[in-house]
Amino acid sequence: VEKSKDWIEGFLPEDAKPASLELKAYFDESFGSFIRIDYGTGHEINFMAFCCCLYKIGYLTETDYMSTVFYLFVNYLDLLRKTQLWYKLEPAGSQGVWGLDDYQFLPFIFGSSQLVANPEISPQDFVNPEVVARHHESFMFLGCIKFINQVKTGPFAEHSNQLWNISAVQTWTKVNSGLIKMYKAEVLAKQPVIQHFVFGSMLSYEEQAVVKPSFSFSMPPPRT
Repeated sequence: VEKSKDWIEGFLPEDAKPASLELKAYFDESFGSFIRIDYGTGHEINFMAFCCCLYKIGYLTETDYMSTVFYLFVNYLDLLRKTQLWYKLEPAGSQGVWGLDDYQFLPFIFGSSQLVANPEISPQDFVNPEVVARHHESFMFLGCIKFINQVKTGPFAEHSNQLWNISAVQTWTKVNSGLIKMYKAEVLAKQPVIQHFVFGSMLSYEEQAVVKPSFSFSMPPPRT
């Protein structure tokens, strides 16, 4: 990150170079804490803020939506997983068995939306190791499950209870909408996660009325 400002200015058009300072702030925070040697959803959101700002300044446009997720974010995710394993990064703010993943959240949202129109793979299937093995390279959600199975041991229902319960939801549409609500409540509305987020001219802060966050998957009773 020492040379990130030069790198960012290198690909920006001349009239957008003043945005490099704010872009650098988000980009540098995307890879975890160099002090605490940890990584979590607060860092993940900084990468999406970086991408969002590229749209704000017109560097990316609506035609880049798919590429942003399935190229930029996927490559970012792959790099971070290698970093997590190599440096054994501590999860920042992990909820343990009650969280989706020790490090990430957004790939579950993107991944579930990718599966909404898929008639062959249902939410019940992602706990099936054979389905994951066959399709993890094609579907982001299943790639997340593969990584969890790689780094955790024991029954899936025990080390990833929240995901185990989500597998009982009937459709990917309901899974996706529930995850978005959960993200708003458990990431965006949580002070320990968002306290280090930087607001600036592109992503400004406007105080809103306090609303108690809540989310619900309308799930059946926990699976046994």
